[in-house]
Amino acid sequence: MKPRFAVRGRLVVDGRLVPGAVVVEGGVIKEVQRGEPAAGSLPADVVTASVVAPGFIDLQANGGFGFEVGTDAEALRGLSAALPRTGVTAWLPTLVSSEPDVYPQAFAAFTAAKGAPGAAAQGLHIEGPFLSPERKGAHRLSVIESAPASLLDTWLACADVRVVTLAPERPGAAERTRRLRERGVVVSLGHTNATYDEFRAGIAAGATLVTHLFSAMSPFHHRTPGAAGAALTDERVSVGLIVDGIHCHPASVRLALKAKGVERAFLVTDMIAGAGLGAGAYTLGGQVVQVDATSARLADGTLAGSVLTMDEAVRNMVNLAEGTVAEACRMAAEVPARMLGLSGKGRLAPGCDADLVLLDADLRVRATYVAGRAAFESRLS
Repeated sequence: MKPRFAVRGRLVVDGRLVPGAVVVEGGVIKEVQRGEPAAGSLPADVVTASVVAPGFIDLQANGGFGFEVGTDAEALRGLSAALPRTGVTAWLPTLVSSEPDVYPQAFAAFTAAKGAPGAAAQGLHIEGPFLSPERKGAHRLSVIESAPASLLDTWLACADVRVVTLAPERPGAAERTRRLRERGVVVSLGHTNATYDEFRAGIAAGATLVTHLFSAMSPFHHRTPGAAGAALTDERVSVGLIVDGIHCHPASVRLALKAKGVERAFLVTDMIAGAGLGAGAYTLGGQVVQVDATSARLADGTLAGSVLTMDEAVRNMVNLAEGTVAEACRMAAEVPARMLGLSGKGRLAPGCDADLVLLDADLRVRATYVAGRAAFESRLS
């Protein structure tokens, strides 16, 4: 790790792009200078990029680059090492609905992989199996229907569980939410067939996030607003968006931003093992998934996660959904950091971790630093 260096370019600061420089020392942001730095104010070692943003944070990654989140610690290490090439400096390994005996094994794998070089895993995201059978998406129906209530106790015994996705209309959902929140776990509502009122009841019980808005949830209708309507109009929740041009039409993304504001919308990938590798057959939660150039699907055509990477999500937010560069970077860094309570991440500010992503003029990743250490480097422009 370089003891002291600086990065110069257009900085993502206070919701805007401003010219300046970030001084890094000991893995922490020491200083943020706006405008042209004064002579002699920067270290001798200076790196320049078109855009300098806080490191991206992915709250929902099922796999990527040939690795699947599950019971294999080596897969988690491999993903942590690979994710910085997409600008990700922190992430939540996401485990889809599984049989009860899988969870202790997955928790042990996470423990074994802690501290792996690359993107820092901040905990586990447990997605299911307390989901709606009608809105299961690629989750296995047999696992959803057979999930024992005692599974919650298994999760509560693991300090590494950070987020749980559940459907608020399922029996016992409010009590599960209360118990999870008491232990500091963030509850996200998703894969739900809830009515508007049922969804709002889930929010009242303590849920603060919405898992991949619009996808696998009861849609908005002007007489029955459904889960989507409740998520869009209730200021108590922030919404995750898969901006790949497949899960959400760009107009739907723009609608979400108008309703929620950038402060309550964040980017996720929902990426699976095939992301970053191209067409082929991969697995997700014990099921075969066919990947083509744009999507991942089960044999019946059901979307099964995505092949989106976070840097692509940022570019799509700008090029498809007409967001600004600063908005897209905030949705990939600042907002998810705030949702997890990571006060030292997601911002370019003195005292924050030196988790940085350097982008070229086309918003392609040229370098990624985790705690001041280069986790990925390419040619800077």
